[in-house]
Amino acid sequence: MFGFSDETYIDVASGNGGNGCVSFRREKYIPKGGPDGGDGGRGGDVIFIVRNNLRTLAHLKQVRTYRAENGRNGMGDRCFGRDGADIEIPVPPGTVIKDAQTGEIIKDLTGLDRWVFLTGGRGGQGNWHFKSSTRQAPRFAQPGAKGVELRVGIELLVIADIGFVGFPNAGKSSLLNNLTNARTKVAGYPFTTKIPQLGMFRYGDHDIVLADIPGIIEGASQGAGMGFKFLRHISRTVGLAFLIDLTDERFESAYGTLCEELRSYAPSLLEKGQVVIGTKIDEPEAKERLLQLQQQHPELNILGLSNITGEGLDDVKKAFIHLVGESNKPVDDGFTTTIDTEAEYREEL
Repeated sequence: MFGFSDETYIDVASGNGGNGCVSFRREKYIPKGGPDGGDGGRGGDVIFIVRNNLRTLAHLKQVRTYRAENGRNGMGDRCFGRDGADIEIPVPPGTVIKDAQTGEIIKDLTGLDRWVFLTGGRGGQGNWHFKSSTRQAPRFAQPGAKGVELRVGIELLVIADIGFVGFPNAGKSSLLNNLTNARTKVAGYPFTTKIPQLGMFRYGDHDIVLADIPGIIEGASQGAGMGFKFLRHISRTVGLAFLIDLTDERFESAYGTLCEELRSYAPSLLEKGQVVIGTKIDEPEAKERLLQLQQQHPELNILGLSNITGEGLDDVKKAFIHLVGESNKPVDDGFTTTIDTEAEYREEL
C-alpha cells in the first residue's frame, strides 16, 4: 500500500550539558595546587534544515526519534568537556512544526533555511570557579543542565501558486498534464488522483507552480469522498482555479457547491483570487452551457477549455499569469519543466 506523506510526528531531544569536574592540582613540588576541575560541554541542539530536494516527509516515518549528543564532562587541569554534536533534521519546503498535544503551530519554516528548535543544556562549571578567599578547596562542581525532550507534529503544506479545485473527473489532471510535463493518471472514473500533484509551467518570463488535489464532492466537510484530507495544500496558494465539467448535469450548481465546501473548511480560501474554467467544450452542447454559466455568474472570470483539442488553453495560461501577478522571478527560457511528484510523493508503508 502506498500513501502520501504529508504529516507525521517525531520525538526530539536536545543534549544534556556535561557535568563540571571536581579536581585538585597535584604535581611534584606542588602538593596543594588548588582546584582545577574543568567545565562540562554544552549539549547539542535540535536543528531543522530545509532541503529543496525533499518533497515529502517519508524519511521522518522511517526514523521517528532524533537526539542530539550530550556534552562531555569536564576533567582535571581545567580541561573542558567537548560540546555535544547537534542533530539536524532535514525537511522539505513548506514544513510546519506543531505541538503534538494541542496542534498549535510552533513554527512555520517557509522562507527559512535552518531553524534551531531546541538548544542543548549548558555545561556545568568545574570546582575552580567556586574558589574564594574563604573557600580554598571547594569539593563540589555544578552539574550540567538537562536537555529538552518533546514530541512534535510535522506537517507539510505544498507550496504552489495556483490550486485546482473541482469535482472528480472535472479535468484537473488533464489540465496539469497539458500545462506541464507532469504525467498524472487520467481515467474515466472518480478519484484517479489520490495524492496531490505538482507541476510547473513557464510562460514567457513567468514561472508558475500548479497544485492538483484529489477531487472534492458534496459533503466533503462531513467526510464524504476523501473529505478535506488534502485541502491544506492549497492554503498557501495565491489563487484558485475552479474546474467545472460542462458535460455534468450539475454544472450550474457546481461552483456554489465547491464554494460551500471550501467555506466549511476555511472561509479564508474564498478570499483568494479565482478563475473558473468550464471544461470539455469539445463535447456537444458544452459551449451553450458555458455561455449559460457565464450569464449566471457575470461577476466571475469564466473561461472555456478543451483538454483534448487545446481550445482555450492560451486563455487559461494568461488568466493564471494575471492571477499570480508580477511576483514570479524571471527565467532564462520558455521551455516547460516539471516537478515529478508521482514518484517523489509515494512511500511504501
